[in-house]
Amino acid sequence: MAGKRRTRAAKPKGEDLAMPSKWRLQHGPVGEPMREADPETGLPVVHRRTVDTLGQMLANGTITQEMHDAGAVFRRQFRVAALDQLRAMPLIRIPGGSGDSLTDRQVAAREQVAHAMVALGGFESAAGSCAWHVVGLECSVREWALRQGWGGRSVGHAQAQGMLVAALGVLAVVYGLVPRQRAA
Repeated sequence: MAGKRRTRAAKPKGEDLAMPSKWRLQHGPVGEPMREADPETGLPVVHRRTVDTLGQMLANGTITQEMHDAGAVFRRQFRVAALDQLRAMPLIRIPGGSGDSLTDRQVAAREQVAHAMVALGGFESAAGSCAWHVVGLECSVREWALRQGWGGRSVGHAQAQGMLVAALGVLAVVYGLVPRQRAA
């Protein structure tokens, strides 16, 4: 009796490092690769840009350019104010560190964010909570709607997107990108 010939098991292919991973692709679209020079070393590097929530909404025509710009201003102030959840190690623990908590720029940015949040109705309002989590902390609209919601209850995706559009409209007026007469 002749033995059957064993076939070799297929080796799993290595991950193509030039392409985004499966994990990254499931979290939204990724743009085409762009070749640029690294500012520090001058060596050529390839960057892939991701499309954020505001970019997708602008491309779909859900929001206007002024609303997109208002969201970008809020996001920039939020980052400067260091309100995101990622924290650096406190300098008080480093020998010779001063432990000064905030710079003047961060304090000014926090005041601007607080002013915007008051205009949105406060931190507990639907527009304020949506702007804080979706624009500031960069969560997705769906993630905010399911996890945070408003008043402790989850909100439908369409309603959550409407809350974000309303919040961006208010921010556009607050930042002076849209005149008050046109906004009404």
